[in-house]
Amino acid sequence: MNDKGTGNKNMNNCPLTYALNLIGGKWRLPIIWALSQNNTLRYNELKRKVDGITNMMLSQSLKEMENHGLVNRKQFMEIPPRVEYSLTEEGKDLIPALESLAKWGKGMKNKEMDRCNK
Repeated sequence: MNDKGTGNKNMNNCPLTYALNLIGGKWRLPIIWALSQNNTLRYNELKRKVDGITNMMLSQSLKEMENHGLVNRKQFMEIPPRVEYSLTEEGKDLIPALESLAKWGKGMKNKEMDRCNK
């Protein structure tokens, strides 16, 4: 950042900030993780896997992630209608980074617990 107030503009060009905007929010990571563990899920199956999510938030999050190219939506023209969700290749590419972040978080949590128990 510089002193001329253009820091926000520079942050919007940052690849890390861009990535975090794609996956940020309360529900996107749990949805991505559920899809990564199950390959393909129907809407209600996914809703059961993401504890506490409302229909509105699940629908909105899936639509946003579909628009960003992270989630596939496949609709089957049958009665009753069936829709399945899965990760795109771009969504799958995110999983190793999430696993690394989880490992880092676990280490940090253990260190904090060690500090609190001393």
